[in-house]
Amino acid sequence: MNMKIDPWSALIIEDYSKLFEEFGILPFDNVLSEIPNPHRYMRRKVIFGHRDYDMIADAMNNSKPFSVMSGFMPSGKIHLGHKMVMEEIIWHQQQGADAFVGIADREAHAVRGISWERCRDIGIEEYIISLIALGFEPKGHIYFQSDSQQVKDLAFELGSKANFSELSAIYGFTGETSVSHMLSAVTQSADILHPQLEEYGGPKPTVIPVGADQDPHIRLTRGLGNKMNMLKIERRKDKEGNGYFSIRSKTASQESMKELQERIPGRTKLFEGHLDVQDCDNFDELLRIVREVELRSGGYAFVPPCSTYHRFMSGLQGGKMSSSVPESYISLTEDPKEAAKKVKRAKTGGRMTLEEQKKLGGEPGKCSVYELLMFHLVEDEEELALIYSECVGGQKVCGNCKALAAERMERFLREHQELREHAKDRLEEYGLKRK
Repeated sequence: MNMKIDPWSALIIEDYSKLFEEFGILPFDNVLSEIPNPHRYMRRKVIFGHRDYDMIADAMNNSKPFSVMSGFMPSGKIHLGHKMVMEEIIWHQQQGADAFVGIADREAHAVRGISWERCRDIGIEEYIISLIALGFEPKGHIYFQSDSQQVKDLAFELGSKANFSELSAIYGFTGETSVSHMLSAVTQSADILHPQLEEYGGPKPTVIPVGADQDPHIRLTRGLGNKMNMLKIERRKDKEGNGYFSIRSKTASQESMKELQERIPGRTKLFEGHLDVQDCDNFDELLRIVREVELRSGGYAFVPPCSTYHRFMSGLQGGKMSSSVPESYISLTEDPKEAAKKVKRAKTGGRMTLEEQKKLGGEPGKCSVYELLMFHLVEDEEELALIYSECVGGQKVCGNCKALAAERMERFLREHQELREHAKDRLEEYGLKRK
């Protein structure tokens, strides 16, 4: 297939299973049973794939520290697609994650040419106020890339491990790509990794909830994080087939290797640049010691970032959702009555005639109105199942679903916009202020 995913352009994915083959994304069904109180996007297979989410599930089940991080480029109106990511961040925060939200003003300035002042206005007025209104708690971290010295310093360090060939292979950059654009990509890697810095508790699993179009950032970051680490652990076998661990130094000193030997219980053998460990039954404990020694030696000991991938919402008129086509999306700040009218004009999965609808049933898989209900407007699983069965069974006509979705959308927007007014007064709790 050779699919090319570009985070800065519109992308329609017709066969999500190809992402498993092409990029190594794993089916989310594999970890669903391990998750306590899964989000409705997980239950409904809206979240379809992951990388290493089993580490997040383990952290939730065993009260271990973990983080959630995602970001938003301040380039336009906040819409229902952004709300999906915000809900995922907030849900993870409620499950115990230390939550980070970055406003990618460096990216917006470099890629879209938006002024710094406009980036700040859009970031606060559109994204941050809605994030707070949806339930993001003040104990989390909201920041602008251009304001975060930690992110900028880490981006510089990561840049020493990145090169043009790698960026070109991942993003399709060419000789015409600006250096600022390339730097914004590395800055996003710093966004993803900085929850693991010492000031936030050190190395820990961090999940990044994204759409599949953002996977290039995840792949770049996992590679850069690995390159930054001083030590790595390999599973090996000796000539007799007995398993052992070999701790390899990439940039760690021999003194650090000696410290490892002193701290690791059991039989060890130290060589120049690596330490072999026999009779180790507790890999987690071995990993903990290795990370502690690396941190003491001035390293980062990054845990590879985890990720979840959700399906894209289609546009209200079918096809892709586009910020340049207002009829294709619903903004969280638009007039509730106008939004309800958009829903009533939306493309459905109904048949051409009422007779065909009753005979053949509708096609909710092709219906933007059913998507609205499934993604945003129906929380109860039994209610959603009934809507689905009545649609495919021909008992429900499209007008009824449109009326239900329009009424609930109007109500949601009214309530959300009231909460936004309260959120404006709470910005200082989050270390922010309006003009």
